[in-house]
Amino acid sequence: MGWSPSRLRVTLVGEVVTAPYTSLGWVVDDIEGEMRALADRGVAFLRFDGMEQDAAGVWTTPGGDRVAWFHDPDGNTLSLTQMAG
Repeated sequence: MGWSPSRLRVTLVGEVVTAPYTSLGWVVDDIEGEMRALADRGVAFLRFDGMEQDAAGVWTTPGGDRVAWFHDPDGNTLSLTQMAG
């Protein structure tokens, strides 16, 4: 895949509150490789009740995309997604 520009919107708020949803995510070409690199740095991947995740914590969407979640140091939920195809 080639590089494509992304847009990021940043909003100034009066009080920062940990969001109960995914607040930021990245599309990656090799989710297992990225997860290994993050795990080597101490990142723990999340598991959610009711979601069928593999042994590494990856959930496969009905369309075949693969997603894994983790927390940043402030407790925000972040994700990695490897698109199908």
